[in-house]
Amino acid sequence: MLGYLILLFTVLPAAEIYLMIKIGQRIGGMNTFAIIILTGVAGAVLAKMEGLRVLMGFQDDLNQGIMPTNRIIDGIMILIGGLLLITPGFITDIFGFILVVPLTRHPIKYLVKRYIQKKLDREKGIIEVD
Repeated sequence: MLGYLILLFTVLPAAEIYLMIKIGQRIGGMNTFAIIILTGVAGAVLAKMEGLRVLMGFQDDLNQGIMPTNRIIDGIMILIGGLLLITPGFITDIFGFILVVPLTRHPIKYLVKRYIQKKLDREKGIIEVD
C-alpha cells in the first residue's frame, strides 16, 4: 500500500508536470492552460450529469426492492473520476474520463466487482478451482 501512495503522490505529479511542460513547448503555455481548464470544467459537468443519472437509478432500484450494488460502484467510480478530472493534468484527465464515461467505466466496474468477489471469497475461505 505504501508503494502505491508513493507512486500517487510523487511519481504521478512529476509525470504530470513533465507532460504539461512538453505539451506547453509544443502548443504554447496559454493553450496548455486553456486545455487544462476546459477539461476540468467539462469533466465536472460530465461527472455531475453521470452522478445524477446514477443517483436516479439508485433510487429506482431501492423503490423496486433491488440492492443497488452496481449503482454504488458506479457512484464511487464517478466520484473518483470527477476528482481526477478537476485535478490539473493530462494523465489524471485520461483516467478521470475513463471512470466517468459509461462506455469505458463498465469494463473497469466488471474488474472491480471481480476483485471484490475474490476478496470476499478469500475471507469466507472459499477456494476457486481454475
